[in-house]
Amino acid sequence: MAAAAQVIRRAQLYVPGSSMRFLEKSRGLTVDSIAYDLEDSVTPSKKAEGRQNILAVLNKDRVPNIREQAVRINPVSSGLALDDLTEILKGKHLDCLVVPKVDAPSDLHFVTDVLRQKLPERHTEGSPSFNPVKIVALVESARSVMDLRSICAASPFLSGITFAAEDFALDLSITRTPGLREFTYARSAIVTAARAFNLPSTLDLVSTTFRGEEGRRFLQEESENGKRFGFNGKQCIHPDQVGTVQEVFSPSAQEAEWAVRVVIADKKADAQGRGAWTLDGKMIDVPVVGKAKAIVAKAELCGLDVKGLQDRFKDEEPQ
Repeated sequence: MAAAAQVIRRAQLYVPGSSMRFLEKSRGLTVDSIAYDLEDSVTPSKKAEGRQNILAVLNKDRVPNIREQAVRINPVSSGLALDDLTEILKGKHLDCLVVPKVDAPSDLHFVTDVLRQKLPERHTEGSPSFNPVKIVALVESARSVMDLRSICAASPFLSGITFAAEDFALDLSITRTPGLREFTYARSAIVTAARAFNLPSTLDLVSTTFRGEEGRRFLQEESENGKRFGFNGKQCIHPDQVGTVQEVFSPSAQEAEWAVRVVIADKKADAQGRGAWTLDGKMIDVPVVGKAKAIVAKAELCGLDVKGLQDRFKDEEPQ
C-alpha cells in the first residue's frame, strides 16, 4: 500500500469562536492545527457572532507558527452546518473543516457537495486553483464506528479521523477510566480504517487532566498510549497541552537517528543486492525500511535536523 500523504497534525487545538480575545491570543501560539470552534464551546445564541469572529480571523494574514487553520462546524444533523459553511467558506485562509458527529457517509457527502458548490475552483481536479479544503471527521458513536468503512470512503477531501471519546462513552453508557481499556475496540478500529483508506491523520481523544505536575505526567502517558495505538496526533483543549502533545507525536531523537541510519544503510544494501540485512544485531527488511523512511519524512516535517543526521551517519554500512 502506498504511504499516506504527509499531513502534520500532532496537535489540533480547539479555540472557542465566540471569544475574540481567545481567537486573537491563539494566533501567537505555535501549533500544527488550530480548530476554531462553532460547536460545543459556542452557545446557540452566540453561533452567528462566532461565525463572524472566525471569518475575521481567517481573513487576516497568516502567522508562520500555525500550520493549519481549521474550523469545527456544527453537526450536519443539527441544521446549523449550512449556515456555518456559508460564512466560513468566505475565509481566505481556511485549510480544513472539522465535522463533528459523523454518523454516516451522507454527512460527508453534504459537506463535500457544499465545498464544490461554494468553492468550485478549489475543488475541481485539473483546475489551476485546485487546493481543496481538507475534512477531518469526528467519530463519536457506536453507529459511526460500525460504519467506518463507508465514512472513510465518503469524500475525496477527507484527510483524517478523530476519536471523540466523551460522546462515544455517552452513547454506549460506559465510564471513561485512566487506562482507556473501554475504548480499545473503537480506537483500534479508527486507526485501522484510516490506514486502510490511506487517510494521513488520526487524532486521539481529548485529555481532560493536564494541570499541575501530576496532570502533565498524565497527559504525557496518555499521549504515549495513543502513539502506541497508532494515532499520529491528539486533540487539545488548552494551549498548555500543545507542547507535550506535539513532542510525543514527533519522532524522538533516538527514533530519528535509527531511521536515518536504516535509510542510509539500506541504499548500500540495495546496491549490493541484499534484500535483508542487520543493524545493531537486528534484522532489517522491506517493512522495517518502510517504517524508517516514514519516520525520516515526519522528522523533516517536524523540523528535526535530518540533514545533520545524514551527514553524521553517512558512513553507516549494512551488517
